[in-house]
Amino acid sequence: MSVVSDIEKSQQPVSVAQYDVVVVGAGPYGLSAAAHLRGRGLKVAIFGKTLELWRYRMPPGMCLRSHWWATDLSDPKKQYSFNRFYKQSAKYQPGYPVPIETFIDYALWFQKNVVPDVDETYVSSIERKDKQFVLTLVDGRVVQSSAVVMAIGLYYYANRPEEYSHLPAELVSHSFDHGAFDHFAGKQIVVIGAGQSAVENSALLNEAGANVHLVARRPIHWLDPDRTEGRPLLEQLRAPTAGIAIGWVNWGLEHLPYLFHRLPQYRKDRYIRSHYTAAANDWLRDRVIGKVTLHEGQKITKMEQVDNHVEVTLSNGEKLQADHVMCATGYKVNIKNLSMLHPSLLAEIETMDGGDKDENTPILNSWFESSVPGLYFLGLTTLRSFGPLYRFVVGAKAAASRVASSAPRRVRRLARAR
Repeated sequence: MSVVSDIEKSQQPVSVAQYDVVVVGAGPYGLSAAAHLRGRGLKVAIFGKTLELWRYRMPPGMCLRSHWWATDLSDPKKQYSFNRFYKQSAKYQPGYPVPIETFIDYALWFQKNVVPDVDETYVSSIERKDKQFVLTLVDGRVVQSSAVVMAIGLYYYANRPEEYSHLPAELVSHSFDHGAFDHFAGKQIVVIGAGQSAVENSALLNEAGANVHLVARRPIHWLDPDRTEGRPLLEQLRAPTAGIAIGWVNWGLEHLPYLFHRLPQYRKDRYIRSHYTAAANDWLRDRVIGKVTLHEGQKITKMEQVDNHVEVTLSNGEKLQADHVMCATGYKVNIKNLSMLHPSLLAEIETMDGGDKDENTPILNSWFESSVPGLYFLGLTTLRSFGPLYRFVVGAKAAASRVASSAPRRVRRLARAR
């Protein structure tokens, strides 16, 4: 009887929920996009674990590089800013740098008030059929929409150096693979990298009780101490305050957020390469110097497993013994890594020439839309198209409002065609 019952169930048609837009990803960009799209009167679903990267992939004690006033999520009525959160909170006060715990609580407050119905189910497949998108969820549900907004964050873009891929995950990992560092107490840890993530993780590992060696191919570039607050008027005129950093160019990127897109691609690539190299905030200096062993200007020439640890050979011939190696080697956009994109859909997405050999970046129009009509990308995926503003939360407002201006037109066109 149970067998017959199962057969009958399998023969029943799967109900398909219909939406105007589906947002994939529930981080700052996904939540902001959903808020703006709903502000346009659209029927919107949003899937993904809320703030998964921030809550589970970043260590406690970490701080944001950006100021609180440059870290707002965006809703169309501008009611749920970080400033309002501070005013209503008895627990937090404005300050710099912003602890990640503060940002998480703010972003969850935003989500509960603006996008309370996030469906935390993952999307397993996205296909295009008859000008509509069909999304299958990991629990078997199927939804259909006129447009899809990919706000998938960093997870699929972790840059894992291929030369270390022969070593098991328990010995070599990416910094993205970890939350808290308590389990590294008493261990010998080698961190690879020269940017904010590498330096801050080294500090946090040391503070968690690990013995840390930081290996960087070039000397660490320490950013100047933050002087955003209290600058004289003349200095502000010469270099105005902006969400990314002070300076007229950064001010322009923030206040004219779509202008960068109009530049020739070679100029955009050249600007990104020359202006956004690895660097670490000055407030990390005292937590690292004299506490973490630095190997600056050194490359790793060999890494091999010896019993249950790793032997790391540096370009100067020095050998380090490690219980674990953490690669804080950043992220590279490669949409081929987005496993939820059906091969037939992936094949339709036109990508850019140039860039790093490991990159595969979609070509986007001025509305963040790919060559597949109705398929939008936000966040880091848009870096080569729209510039460095969209590496940071400060870019969420401009991206969300732009997509919310474009998607309704597509929804209306498809509705008229039915």
